[in-house]
Amino acid sequence: MARIKSMWCCGCQKTVGARLTNGEEVYPHRQDLWQIPFWICRTCKNFVGCHHKTHKRTAPLGNIATPEIKKIRQQIHNLLDPIWKEGKYTRTQAYKIISDNLNFTYHTADIKHISEAKKVVEIIKNKLLN
Repeated sequence: MARIKSMWCCGCQKTVGARLTNGEEVYPHRQDLWQIPFWICRTCKNFVGCHHKTHKRTAPLGNIATPEIKKIRQQIHNLLDPIWKEGKYTRTQAYKIISDNLNFTYHTADIKHISEAKKVVEIIKNKLLN
């Protein structure tokens, strides 16, 4: 019996009943990922990975993102991670600055729209890189 979880799908732009699957389905060319759990949207087939190295092995790593949103999330991490890794701010401080400017608690894995991601990039450039 399939495990289903309600979660936001960026491709469908709504909460969907995602199905628990594994890497064999979403990365058939990557045998090293076949045993790792993923949540997949049953409609658009976008997917999200899980915290598979923790005791909550099937807890999703955020919402189900489109390839475009995944790409801009990577760009955000490329801008943001060096800021806290080099000690300009702690990770907590950097995320708080972003959250305060968005007026909600921010986490990169929760970005739902390209416009939201662009706003985060703007905040990082104007508030954290200056």
